[in-house]
Amino acid sequence: MIEFRIPGYGDLAIAHLVCDYNGTLAEDGAPILGVAERLNVLTRSVRLHVVTADTFGGVRQALAGVNCTLHTLPAGDQRQAKLAYVQKLGPAQTVAIGNGRNDAAMLAAAAVGIDVINAEGAAGEALAAADVVCRGIHDALALLLEPKRLIATLRA
Repeated sequence: MIEFRIPGYGDLAIAHLVCDYNGTLAEDGAPILGVAERLNVLTRSVRLHVVTADTFGGVRQALAGVNCTLHTLPAGDQRQAKLAYVQKLGPAQTVAIGNGRNDAAMLAAAAVGIDVINAEGAAGEALAAADVVCRGIHDALALLLEPKRLIATLRA
């Protein structure tokens, strides 16, 4: 668990990290260099969940060395499926990271929603729904690895 005391925002006890895969942890289906190592460091403190439609078909192999729960989404309303996943875990104890339009609802529901702008860009709806916007996944993960960064960003 990662605990934050954020003046003007509240006290958080984060047990879960939910990440979109394509566009967030990966570019064109391939994991972004160095992300797996950072995720495994975070799994010492939180449970990692990766939610994906697996557009490119290789997510299971790509994440083979990452300590995570992989949830492949069924065809259909992925926005609702991602939101339901966060709701099942408990939004108050969850940080969500994504970039796409179908990530907006989970970003809004989570205790902290982080939108990342990688090569794929970020959907306007996801930007509007997020609590924090980062210039890439490495910066987003650093907010959790170096909690004073997140506190500085969200404090009132």
